Parts: sequence; C-alpha cells; structure tokens
Amino acid sequence: MMKKSKMIKRNSFIDRACHWTVVICFFMVALSGIAMFFPSLHWLTQTFGTPQMGRILHPFFGVVIFFVLIVMFFRFVGHNIPKRNDIGWFLHIVEVLKGNEHKVADVGKYNPGQKMMFWSIMSLTLVLLVTGVIIWRPYFAHFFPMWSIRLSLLVHAVAAIVLIHAILIHMYMAFWVKGSISGMIEGKVSRKWARKHHPRWARQVEAEEAKAEEAKKDE
Repeated sequence: MMKKSKMIKRNSFIDRACHWTVVICFFMVALSGIAMFFPSLHWLTQTFGTPQMGRILHPFFGVVIFFVLIVMFFRFVGHNIPKRNDIGWFLHIVEVLKGNEHKVADVGKYNPGQKMMFWSIMSLTLVLLVTGVIIWRPYFAHFFPMWSIRLSLLVHAVAAIVLIHAILIHMYMAFWVKGSISGMIEGKVSRKWARKHHPRWARQVEAEEAKAEEAKKDE
C-alpha cells in the first residue's frame, strides 16, 4: 500500500500568486487611500515617492486588484457557495473561537466565516471599482454630474474603510489558525490540520487519493 504524505495540497501556484498579488496591491492602495483621506498622513505616500505619485498610482493598483480578483472569483466561487449546514457553524461560534470547530461543524474547504469574507471582499471591491471610476480624474470624472461624484466619494470612502477592517480581520484569523499562512505560501497543509479545521474537505481529498491509487493498481 502506498504510504501517504503527511501534507496535502490546499492552494495551487496560480491561487497563491493571485492572492499575494492582491495583498501587495491592496497594501499600496490602502496606504495611498488613507493618505488622501487623512491629509495629515500624507507621509504614507512616501512609498510611492511623492503624494502626487500616490494619487496617480492609487486607481491603477485598484484596477489590478479588481482583475486579479476576477480570476480568484471563478477559481474559488464553487467552494464559497453558502450551504444550509453552515448555520450550525454560526450557532456554535463560541466553540469555533475556542478551537473546537471540528466538533460542532463538518466544514468543507472553506468555513462559513471564510465564505462571508469572500463575498464581502468581492462585493466591496466592485463598489470601489464603480465609484472609483466615477471620481477618477482626469480620465472619467468629467463624464459624470457633480452630485454623482460627491456621492461616489462618500460611498468610496465608506466601502474602503469597511474593506480595510475586513482585511484586518482576515489577517488576524490567518495568524490565529496556525498553519493557514504556510498553506498560502507553500500551498500545502498537514493532514492533521485539514481534518481539524476542514474535515469534510479532508475526506474528499483523501477519497480522491484512494480512488487514484486504485486506478493505478488496475493499470
């Protein structure tokens, strides 16, 4: 019988490349955006050299994020569709926070909290794109009436603040659940980690491995 590796693949190279591209671009967009929202923090744009360069590059980094997220959407959406049994995860959120997630919910590749984060990031990014285009000078703003530009500035700022907080929560959870970050860097997680945090997904992976092993025996 073939000896199983202690590690199983969780994220492919393209998924990891997309994820870290978004991380880098989001960091740049957040710095320049905060600097524009709070003039007293203009020194944050030193990452770009000057405040003027930060203002110029801000929307371009945002566009890069949007297109990379389109790729991630189609690659991840199948695992992020809400299921009826997700309700149990929320009902036992206290146990989940204690680290007993595997005892109260049969989680697939992504838990309900991760699914909420997925849809929040996707929807907020879409809002930021639409409002960002409306206020983007000198390319598009002149096509829109002033009232829509003012409204878009407000909505853009609120959506950005909400998204930044969502990303901070995402970062905290990644550090809190040990093994999550290495899974996005190296692409693999231990079987023990998978069985504890995502038992249903772990069973599916191991079932596929067993099926592949049987197929090899039949050859």
